[in-house]
Amino acid sequence: MNVDHIRKIIESQPNLSTALGMQFISTPDDDLCMATMKVDERNRQPFGFLSGGASLALAENVAGVGSSALCPGKICVGISVSGSHVKAVEEGDTVTALAHLVQKGRKLHVWNVEVNNSAGELISIVTVTNYVISPKNQSK
Repeated sequence: MNVDHIRKIIESQPNLSTALGMQFISTPDDDLCMATMKVDERNRQPFGFLSGGASLALAENVAGVGSSALCPGKICVGISVSGSHVKAVEEGDTVTALAHLVQKGRKLHVWNVEVNNSAGELISIVTVTNYVISPKNQSK
């Protein structure tokens, strides 16, 4: 999935993705989106571990980038994010989120997102549902 256009939009202004250090990466698969995030002072708990909220934010954002890449000219927003954290990640490591498209409808997309540490171990598993909206100046 080519996310270059969406990545340029994200990097052009301050937002949660840039604040937490997310990097979005194109993949050769049409139903796979990927992002990385270094665990540092921007996204860790006071105890030095990746915040669970930051993991969920990474999952929601990578799924949102995927839906946006699939629906040019549309606005894609997360309406449901549900996850489980199964392993801690220490500051200094980098996590990778792989979002697999499960269902692509006209208005709803469902993604399964796996977040892994640099050793490839599962950190979090997250399901994200995105709602696809037509901008007000565009008809359905």
